[in-house]
Amino acid sequence: MYGNLVAKIQIAVVILLTFSFAQTAKALTAENTRPDTTARKIAEYMKAAVEFEQFSGSVLVARNGKIIHNKGYGMANLEFDAPNNPQTVFRLASVSKQFTAAAIMILGERGKLDLDDFACKYLAECPAPWQTITIRHLLTMTHGIPGISAMEIGALRSLPIPMDQWFETTAKKPLENAPGEKFRYLNAGYTVLGLIIERISGKSYGDFMQETIFTPLKMNRTAYEDPFRIIKNRATGYNQLPGGPVTNLPYREIVRFHAAGGIYSTTEDLLIWDQALYGEKLLTKKSIEEMFTPFKELYPGRSYGFGWLISEKFGRREIAHGGNATGFITYFARYPEERLTVIVLSNNASGSAGKISNALAAIVFGEKYELPKERKAVSVASSVLDKYVGSYFVPSVSATFAITNENGKLMTRRDKESKEELLAESEDKFFLKTIDQQFTFLKNSNGEVTGLRVDLGDGVIYEFLKGERVK
Repeated sequence: MYGNLVAKIQIAVVILLTFSFAQTAKALTAENTRPDTTARKIAEYMKAAVEFEQFSGSVLVARNGKIIHNKGYGMANLEFDAPNNPQTVFRLASVSKQFTAAAIMILGERGKLDLDDFACKYLAECPAPWQTITIRHLLTMTHGIPGISAMEIGALRSLPIPMDQWFETTAKKPLENAPGEKFRYLNAGYTVLGLIIERISGKSYGDFMQETIFTPLKMNRTAYEDPFRIIKNRATGYNQLPGGPVTNLPYREIVRFHAAGGIYSTTEDLLIWDQALYGEKLLTKKSIEEMFTPFKELYPGRSYGFGWLISEKFGRREIAHGGNATGFITYFARYPEERLTVIVLSNNASGSAGKISNALAAIVFGEKYELPKERKAVSVASSVLDKYVGSYFVPSVSATFAITNENGKLMTRRDKESKEELLAESEDKFFLKTIDQQFTFLKNSNGEVTGLRVDLGDGVIYEFLKGERVK
């Protein structure tokens, strides 16, 4: 009888402890998701990002359309001591593509085009290799049309470029893959979409976007960039490495990006755009969902739709896009089921907009994240570095990283780019001083180096690259 009483007491204690732990966990979860706690943690994260990663720009976080955090950091223009703020205007770079995609969908709804029309239907001067490229191919980056480099543009790279000259130069080049064959991130397709918008509408790309999207939504600080226009509150693009000085960057004409990257905006205007995508003021829900539907997978958990990347993060669907133009790094993320919006616009070319967006979303969701901190290099024996020497091929971007050991310094070179030194954080993890990238060497169960993973801080398209050792 006494034994039964003891057993009952023990069971009661276990039940009480279990209930207590559950209530504590519930309380901690509630604490992590309280608005004041979330705002405090976001502010803490951004303070560290400014201190250790030299973040400069504007950041907005909103849930259900209500702003949680909306602040500028650093300077929009150092020469005039003008700080960044929520009204500062930034080049969006490739975040512009979603607006071009929306314009195409609007024309489709008006009966002016079909997504499976051949692009050449609207471009009489089309070269023969383009004849089977459809508008859908252009939207989904499966067209194969190559871009043109600054070398090919020559002296015109800092001047407005006539689009007929751009078209003539591009049309002479062979396709990089057969239309529809594979995803390849190439700006040219969206530039061609801009030309199609102009041919169908009879208006310039900028005028059509203004009249069809920006003005109806009252996005008063958003437009297609005209190199001759005075743009109030415009940020200047800079470059600053951790611990280094801020430097100006040479002016680059945005016109050559046309519909692929020529729009400027503010965090607050982008929130207006974000909220419009939950309604049907501009587009039907059917068209919006088609834009957000994965077409080609970049890698497991990340695909491309129409001007948007569709990813799985924190067990949730993220619809986003990043951008990178001279002096500007941008990232615009939406978690539609949770009604979360994270917008990061930076005027530091060495910024990490994608990484910041991920961290801020993690804070809101109560997920794990790491505060930015100072990266310190450690010493690794040259004999250990020798194990990493070789070539690593990344199939997703058809790139090869050559790793060499030069007098005890581990060096990396991507294809024909300049060599850069990899600084060790640990025996198998390295980083670059010039940009937010971390290199991790992968090993098999026998400890043999078999591959390489490169984590990209900007997260514009690929958040990481993974390659196999080929020699």
